[in-house]
Amino acid sequence: MTNKIIKVAIVGAAGYTGEELIRLISGHPCLEIGCITSREYAGQHVASVFPRFSEWNLSFVEPNIDTIASSCELAFLCLPHGLAIEFAVPLSDKGVKIIDLSADFRLRDPEAYKHYYDLEHPASELLDTAVYGLPEKHRESIRSSSFVACPGCYPTSIILPVAPLLKAEVASPDDIIVCSMSGVSGAGKKVALPFLFSECRDSVRSYNIKAHRHIPEIEQELSDSSPHGTVGLTFIPHLIPINRGLHSTIILSPCRQNVTVDDIARIFHDHYGSEPFVRMLPCGSLADTKNVIYSNTCEIGFDFDPRTEKILLTSAIDNLTKGASGQAIQCLNIMYGLDEGTGLA
Repeated sequence: MTNKIIKVAIVGAAGYTGEELIRLISGHPCLEIGCITSREYAGQHVASVFPRFSEWNLSFVEPNIDTIASSCELAFLCLPHGLAIEFAVPLSDKGVKIIDLSADFRLRDPEAYKHYYDLEHPASELLDTAVYGLPEKHRESIRSSSFVACPGCYPTSIILPVAPLLKAEVASPDDIIVCSMSGVSGAGKKVALPFLFSECRDSVRSYNIKAHRHIPEIEQELSDSSPHGTVGLTFIPHLIPINRGLHSTIILSPCRQNVTVDDIARIFHDHYGSEPFVRMLPCGSLADTKNVIYSNTCEIGFDFDPRTEKILLTSAIDNLTKGASGQAIQCLNIMYGLDEGTGLA
């Protein structure tokens, strides 16, 4: 366990995930921000964008590789896909540890990246280098890694409840149906018509119902958990009029006859009984976003419908915390041998 102060950089710090990282780091006893970058706000005090951090002696700087590398030993990349690669590779070459919150290194298959992100991956040789940063699934690999690709928010809410049931051969990998709902902050900080207040208020709508970019990420990780191979996934995301929070309802078919709620409860207890950031609810209780906002917790509920013979799961996370910046801090804690809850209480 380290006793030293770890200096970190936040690259692309002016967005929601950057703000959330600053909030969490402010309560972390082992972290110090070496620099925060933003092309738009370079030279301005952090309070010009985030007034609640007015007491910080911290200003945005231009995103220069040498400046970042000289100011930190680990960099959080809070950048759009395609742009994160431009920083991840040279910073890694300079010995800086990377926690990437973009999608650039989550997929192992460069063809899947090209298909879903409409971009030829310029560093495909590094896709096997980055560890998928879901601690409950890849803790030991994260522990020894210097390059972590944090999961997306939707995948986190789906992989955590589904993977144990696939691994235990209780749930079928075929015909997995997921209906997820995300707050508007999940779209990032951008000015676009669908995300204006008057467009989102009093409105619920689905989007990208056939080709959401998180589909290959979810399928990749769930397929790894399934002894029966590749999963079949129908994923329907929705935008809902709240700032932050994400809820998923998941329908699974059992792999065998006579599956009981006791079987499901036992599997979840064995898998997550000692996990600090997974809260299992009693059978029949439903996950609720109000229970997880501003926390790094994934709340999971489960039940079994004897009429349809389907396993029913619900999960809730804060899309900016467990779905992004909180999970990134959790990964850092593992990488440095700290208690996983440090800075996340």
